[in-house]
Amino acid sequence: MADVCRVIEVTQPTYHRWRQQYGGMQAEEARRLTQLEKENARLKKLLAEAELEKAMLKDLVAPLGAPDGATGNF
Repeated sequence: MADVCRVIEVTQPTYHRWRQQYGGMQAEEARRLTQLEKENARLKKLLAEAELEKAMLKDLVAPLGAPDGATGNF
């Protein structure tokens, strides 16, 4: 086991964690999981960018004041 870990350049605890996490998966399932994780990260980034843009717009509109007692919430 030590030789295998040295060849693939991972520690034994990492190998055992991977084996526990992915051990029962077929190669196609592992590829699909990786693909979904990448898509999830991309969507989280898009959401964060949208929330940042929304906050910037609120900051831009705030000095103008809320018309007729409106709260200014979007």
